[in-house]
Amino acid sequence: MPVGERPVTLAAIAGAHGVAGEVRLKLFAEGVASLRPHPAFNAGALTVLALRDDGKGGAIARFAEVADRTAAEALRGTALTVLRAALPPLPEGEYYHADLIGLPALSEGGEPLGTVVAVENFGAGDILEIERPGGGRFMVPMTPTAVPEWGDERLVIAADFAE
Repeated sequence: MPVGERPVTLAAIAGAHGVAGEVRLKLFAEGVASLRPHPAFNAGALTVLALRDDGKGGAIARFAEVADRTAAEALRGTALTVLRAALPPLPEGEYYHADLIGLPALSEGGEPLGTVVAVENFGAGDILEIERPGGGRFMVPMTPTAVPEWGDERLVIAADFAE
């Protein structure tokens, strides 16, 4: 699937908010402002009527397709996605996590090391989880020392970090 056609999760519905069909959102993007450019989610299945910050790091949303609390509760756990192509371009040296997942990881000599299966961040920076072709996984910090080269087609892992 071309990168621009991949769905990217920006938030998830955490549950109902009130009785009128509003939902609480857990945000995976940079705040409520990152959701505002998108009038709909999930390929148009959920149309945004209202969106506001909840003051606790999440958001409250109202969708045209959700009429009451029962319908809102039924959506608990639903990921809110947009196509990667709908996200704004980034400056040089920055990346969306979704762009890294699925990339082949190679050694500096060009030998296959595996595939990026996850990008984690425990507070000190992004960490790539690489799954080896024969099974097993290892982690690499997403720093210039550990990953000297990356792009749309692959990433290169320095020898000291390739377990």
